[in-house]
Amino acid sequence: QVDLVESGGGLVHPGGSLRLSCATSGFILDHYAIAWFRDAPGKGREGVAGSGAPSFGQTNYASDVRGRFTISRDNARKMVYLQMNNLNSEDTGVYYCAGEVLGRGGLESKSYDYWGRGTQVTVSS
Repeated sequence: QVDLVESGGGLVHPGGSLRLSCATSGFILDHYAIAWFRDAPGKGREGVAGSGAPSFGQTNYASDVRGRFTISRDNARKMVYLQMNNLNSEDTGVYYCAGEVLGRGGLESKSYDYWGRGTQVTVSS
């Protein structure tokens, strides 16, 4: 059974950092693209960062997080991470990790087959 479980969310001050984790099970992570999405108030779901299946070797970032967020993966431990630095209020939302078999790590949510249940990130002073 495919499962993705996010953790690491919380409340952080502007300028602070968080690292989100996505624990995967039930599939071979090496064969999957994993991306992070967020549901922000009034914005709908938007792609934040994507890591393509290792055979593609691609990573993608939304323009507003590039240089601040870093996606990484540990295929042996079946984990994917999102390091978020210099957070601001616009980063507030529920963050989801999602998986797509043999994907390139794009940021279109409709491409992804499997989703976690989300973790809340709140950036506030």
